[in-house]
Amino acid sequence: MSIAVIITVVGTLVIFMLVMGVISFMRADRDDADRKVKDRLRQFAMTEVETQSFDLLLAQSSMSQVPWFNRMLSKMQIASNISRLIRQGKSKGTTGTYLLLCALLGMIGAYVGIMVADRLWIAVFLAGMLGYVPILYLRKRKESRMTAFHKQLPEVLDLMSRALKAGHTFGGAMRMVSDEFDDPIGGEFRQTLDEINFGMDVDRALDNLLERVDVADLKFFAVSVNIQRETGGNLAEIVANIARLVRERFVLFGKVRVLSAEGRLSALLLSALPFLTAGILYLINPGYMSLMWTTELGLNMSYGALFGMTLGIICMRRMVNIKV
Repeated sequence: MSIAVIITVVGTLVIFMLVMGVISFMRADRDDADRKVKDRLRQFAMTEVETQSFDLLLAQSSMSQVPWFNRMLSKMQIASNISRLIRQGKSKGTTGTYLLLCALLGMIGAYVGIMVADRLWIAVFLAGMLGYVPILYLRKRKESRMTAFHKQLPEVLDLMSRALKAGHTFGGAMRMVSDEFDDPIGGEFRQTLDEINFGMDVDRALDNLLERVDVADLKFFAVSVNIQRETGGNLAEIVANIARLVRERFVLFGKVRVLSAEGRLSALLLSALPFLTAGILYLINPGYMSLMWTTELGLNMSYGALFGMTLGIICMRRMVNIKV
C-alpha cells in the first residue's frame, strides 16, 4: 500500500473522529442535565430488594451516543477506567468522546512523526505522548477535585462530631454537611444521604461514596462508621479522632513538601537547562547549533536527547512526589 493511500485513510479517520468529538462536546451540557434527571429517577425507584438491579443500571450507563460504539466500549476495561475518571472529576463529555480524542491526537502525532521526522519510533513516541493528553486532562481534573474534597474533610468531620454530640442522628449530621458545605464534599454527601433515605444500606452507600471519591482519609471514616454500626461505640468521639488524624496528616504533608522543595527545584532546573543552553549557543553561533537539525547525525542525537530527557523528567517527578 502506497504512502498516499495510507495518508488518505488516516486523514479520513481523523476528520471523522474530529467531527464526532465536536458533536459530543456540544451535547455535553444537555447530556449532563439528562444524566442528573436519570440518576434522580433511579434513586426514587430504588429499594433494598433492587440493589443488584441498581448496580446493573450503573454498569450499563451510556458511554457514547452511538449504540454500536457504546456496546463496544462497555466491554473495554480502559473505557471503564476513563468513565470513572470522568465521574470523579465531574468532567464534561462522554467516555467515547475522550477515547476518540485520544485516537485523534495519537494519529496526529504519528502523522507528524512519519511526515516530518520520517522515523517510525518517533511516530510511535509522539502518538503515545499526544494520545495521553486527554487522559492527563481528566487526571488533573480529578486531582483538583479530590484535593478540594480533602481540604474540606477535617471541617466536615468536626461538624459531624459536634452534631452527633448534640443528639443528631448520623443521617441528620450528613444532612447538615450537605446543606452547609459547597461542592465537592457537599454534593457527594448529599448523594450518599439520598441513597440512604431511598432505601440503600449505609455500608453500601458509603462504599459508593468511596467509589466516587478517591481520598484515602475518607476510607478511615467509612470503615469506622461501618464498624461502629456493627459493634457499637461512641461515633462522635471516633469521628473527632479521625478529624484530628486528618489534620496531623496535613501537617506532615506540609513538612514533606518543605523538605522536598530542593529536589523539585533541582528537577525543574535540570529539565530547563538543556533548552536554555541550546538557545544561548544558537544565539552565539547559529551555524554550530544548526548542525543538530540539518545533519543526519545531529537529528539522531537530538531525538535521542529528547527521548532521554522525557524519561528523566518522568523519573524525577516520581522521585519528588512523596506519598504521605
